[in-house]
Amino acid sequence: MARYIWRRLGYGVLVLLGVNLLTFVLFFAVNTPDDMARLAIGGQRISPEAIEQWKEQHGYNKPLFINTAQSGLAVVQDTIFYERSVPLLRWDFGFSDSGHDISQEIKNRMGPSLALAVPTFILGLAASVSFSLFLVFFRHTRIDFYGVVLCVILLSISGLFYIIAGQWLFAKVLRWVPYSGWTQGMDTTRFLILPIVIGVISRLGAESRFYRSLFLEEIAKDYIRTARAKGLSEPYVLFKHLLRNALLPILTGTVSAIPLLFMGSLISESFFGIPGLGSYTIEAINAQDLSIVRAMVFLGSALYIVGLILADVSYTVADPRVRFE
Repeated sequence: MARYIWRRLGYGVLVLLGVNLLTFVLFFAVNTPDDMARLAIGGQRISPEAIEQWKEQHGYNKPLFINTAQSGLAVVQDTIFYERSVPLLRWDFGFSDSGHDISQEIKNRMGPSLALAVPTFILGLAASVSFSLFLVFFRHTRIDFYGVVLCVILLSISGLFYIIAGQWLFAKVLRWVPYSGWTQGMDTTRFLILPIVIGVISRLGAESRFYRSLFLEEIAKDYIRTARAKGLSEPYVLFKHLLRNALLPILTGTVSAIPLLFMGSLISESFFGIPGLGSYTIEAINAQDLSIVRAMVFLGSALYIVGLILADVSYTVADPRVRFE
């Protein structure tokens, strides 16, 4: 098991190196330092002197990969790639193009992102699993049929519609919750209720339909019939036997998604005015601040790799028959 984890960590390091290099090439191929200078200063008709001055102030006046004007290690070190991308490998995110400390911004915005993402994740998972087990309990009945129809309707609607409709109904018409915004302390709850409820509803249809199919496949197996033959009640069979043996596919999606909770929700945070990492990324994209975008892409990749390793390790906890050699 330890060898397997170390091997996966080695693969993860190689993937991070590839992501770091690829994002740097893509970003600087699309937007050259001259383009970033024009966008930051404003306007296309600006003097070359102003462009060079902006590039010098922000450290973009050097070659991308190789500095032929230097000698020794400075040939590689005195480049934009070494100064901007290599520090990411030691978790030094540096400064944004506007001069703000990216690491400090991530620390400040991680709390609001987790405050929204963690309850949405837990409640959404509990609601989806419970609803799918409810449909399986009443399988081949009208309740099951209309439940599947409801799931199809829910997954056919865009998540953006839920946000707009929820804000219009509960914030504008009924005035039960604030339209958007953020505050500190216990008063934060009233700003989180609506986005959490919308997040749970928007994922209920797709996940419930998937879990229902998974549970129906498991319920036809021999160990379920054996449990029923022992005289166990149907709810006990569903929750004790079926749910436990169906954990592996569930863990694949849930455990690997846990580290990504730190990244926040791009759409929800932007629409509800939550100052999390999701809205931070959207703001950086709109401002063409590539330093922030590259840092967030790198952070998201690292967290996703950690999530996949955690999912593999959790298999052995959920099912002792699983062993990695």
